Amino acid sequence: MELVFLLIFFPFTLSVKHSLKFFFTTSSGVKNFPDFVAVVVVDEVPTGYYDSIRKTAEAKQDWAKKLIEDDPQHLEWYTNRCLLNQYDYKDQIDILKQQLNQTEGVHIFQRMNGCEWDDETGEVNGFVQFGYDGENFLAFDLKTLTWNASKPQAVITKHRRDRERPNNERWNYFLTEQCPELLKKYLGLGKSSLLRTDLPSVSLLQKTPSSPVSCHATGFYPHRAMMFWRKDGEELHEDVKHGEILPNHDGSFQMSVDLNLSSVTPEDWRRYECVFHLSGLKDNIVTKLDKAVIRTNWVSPSEFPAGPVIGGVVGLLLLLAVCITGVFFWRGRYNGFRPAN
Repeated sequence: MELVFLLIFFPFTLSVKHSLKFFFTTSSGVKNFPDFVAVVVVDEVPTGYYDSIRKTAEAKQDWAKKLIEDDPQHLEWYTNRCLLNQYDYKDQIDILKQQLNQTEGVHIFQRMNGCEWDDETGEVNGFVQFGYDGENFLAFDLKTLTWNASKPQAVITKHRRDRERPNNERWNYFLTEQCPELLKKYLGLGKSSLLRTDLPSVSLLQKTPSSPVSCHATGFYPHRAMMFWRKDGEELHEDVKHGEILPNHDGSFQMSVDLNLSSVTPEDWRRYECVFHLSGLKDNIVTKLDKAVIRTNWVSPSEFPAGPVIGGVVGLLLLLAVCITGVFFWRGRYNGFRPAN
C-alpha cells in the first residue's frame, strides 16, 4: 500500500533568512590532512574551498564557477584572504599552545564568521566566533564592537583585540555592509539552485515491531525545515527523539523524528500523525500513523529457513574476521584518523 498523506500547497511564501558563512580551520599535530582549510557556505550549501596544499580557492557550484570565469579578481580576493588567515592562525595556534603549556597532541583553532539576511524585512545580523579544541573561545559583539571571552585563556586575546579599534570597525563594515551585499549577489547568481523549493519523500520506518517508528523525510530543499509528531493535533515532546538535518549527495537534505510506541495501544494509533514543515511554504505534509504503510526489513524468526541462515552466518563470520584484520592494519597506518576525501 502506498503512503497516504495530506498535502495542500498554495503559491504563498513567507519571509526566509539567508546566510553566508566562512569557516576557517587550522590544525596542529594532524597527519595526512591540510593544516589549514577554508570553506564558504551559502544557505548551508558548500560553495567555495581552499586548503594549505592547493593554495588556490576553488568554486564548488556551477554558478560560482561562472562567477569566477566572469570575474577572476573575485577568486584572487578569496585566495589572498585565505593565505593571510593561513599564516595568521598558524601563529595564533602556536601562541595558544605556549600559553596552555601544550607541547604535543592534536589541537584545532577555528573561526566562523558571516551574516544572515531576511529577504522580507531586510534585517541583517553578523557574527564572528573563534573556537579552540572544539570549545567556544572568543566572540565579537557587533553592538559594542568589543570581544567576549568564553575561556579564561581568551582574556588576553580579548583585551588585545578590544584595543584594535580600527580592526573592529572593519569587522563592523564587513559584517553589516560587505557580507550582506555578497550574499545578495550570490543568491542572484545561484537563484536557480539556491532559491529552489524541493518537497521531500516522507516514509514511516520501523526496525522491529517493538522499535520506535521513525518518520523520515528526504530530498527536501532548502534545509530550513522542521518535523514533529503530534497527537490529537497537539505537538508531542515526550517519547519523541529528533534527528539532525543531514545533507544528501545531490545537495538536498534529510531528517527524521522517532516516536516510541511502547505505551500506545493499537486503538490509539489513529490519533498520531507526523508533520513536516518546510520554511517559506504555508502548508505542511501530514502523515498519519498507520501500520499498513510502515516500511520494515524485519522478518519473523519463524519464517527463516534454518539451513541457509546457518550457512550464511558462518560465511559472514569468516568475512568479518578478514575485515577486522584489515581494520587493524588501517588503524596502524593512519593512527585512527581518516584522511580527507
